[in-house]
Amino acid sequence: MSYNRVILMGRLTAAPDMRSTSEGTEYCRFTVACDRKFAKKGEEKQADFISCTAWRQTAVFVYKYFGKGSMIQLEGEWRHEKYDKDGETRYSDYCLVDSVSFCGSKNESGTVTDKPQTYSTSALDIKPDEGDFQEIDDDDSLPF
Repeated sequence: MSYNRVILMGRLTAAPDMRSTSEGTEYCRFTVACDRKFAKKGEEKQADFISCTAWRQTAVFVYKYFGKGSMIQLEGEWRHEKYDKDGETRYSDYCLVDSVSFCGSKNESGTVTDKPQTYSTSALDIKPDEGDFQEIDDDDSLPF
């Protein structure tokens, strides 16, 4: 049994590049910069720049909602492909993206923050039904 799953979180280094195949299937390529956990003493933190490719609806979503500098979290598979170009064998490593999530937001001034947006249920006027809950006395025994 084998398992190939990649989870990344980082910032897009440039705007996503949207294209389509000759059959009309849309795909999007982009690069995510992921900071390394540690830095050598006296040196700046390093980052890994990971090429990513998303297809179909996921590609459209990335192209529509993410831009240069956007924080993104994604899941996918790691791919290592071999191809020939000009008679020379080359290799390509990238993440084939299955799903993406927002993990940062822009504030009013347009700058990106690392703090995700939160929404309050009170702002939406959602109130729980009071009849759905039953109070439990301390004397009541629980079945477990």
